[in-house]
Amino acid sequence: MTLTLTPLHVMQDAPVIPVIVLNDVAHAVPMARALVAGGIRMLEVTLRTPQALACMEAIAREVPEAVLGAGTVRSQADAQAAVNAGARFAVSPGYTSALGQACRALGLPLLPGVATGSEIMQAQADGYQQLKFFPAVQAGGLAMLKAWSGPFFDVDFCPTGGLTPENAPQFLALPNVRCVGGSWLVPADALAAGDWARITALAAQAKGLRS
Repeated sequence: MTLTLTPLHVMQDAPVIPVIVLNDVAHAVPMARALVAGGIRMLEVTLRTPQALACMEAIAREVPEAVLGAGTVRSQADAQAAVNAGARFAVSPGYTSALGQACRALGLPLLPGVATGSEIMQAQADGYQQLKFFPAVQAGGLAMLKAWSGPFFDVDFCPTGGLTPENAPQFLALPNVRCVGGSWLVPADALAAGDWARITALAAQAKGLRS
């Protein structure tokens, strides 16, 4: 992608953004290639393991057709480390103005995490209109998103947390949902077994969730 990336571009590229947890750098490149082969380019590698940044560096270097993102970004230091590792967008589990300002200063598109009306209002006050709803199922799920569609009619959501291939279509059917985030595209057992064909198949299925 040569265009300037925005949070809306990240949301609109595919119905699902994979939430990826990597513990082995050797898995990073084949996993990323498998997802891209299935039609999923926006890859959220979470900063939840000691190997995460090295995995991101490998993907950025070896899989240029992927659009690398960093998940679990909670601070300015996380955002800077993500940019240094090659990330082109960031996803956070919550939101603070300090994080929003840090990402903007770095030119790093951010999908901020929100779970309440007040958090949405704070993110909007700082110029963010595309938001991650997390943890979606635990924080009210479909009913919450429907309730928010009135007062927050101008916000696009990416619900993440508790999403599955079974319930994702219900979320994607809502007018204020642009995409969903899900860990099911990269199962731990498929990673451990090096079953890249399975990950490609899961990505292709996810790509087809919204026609």
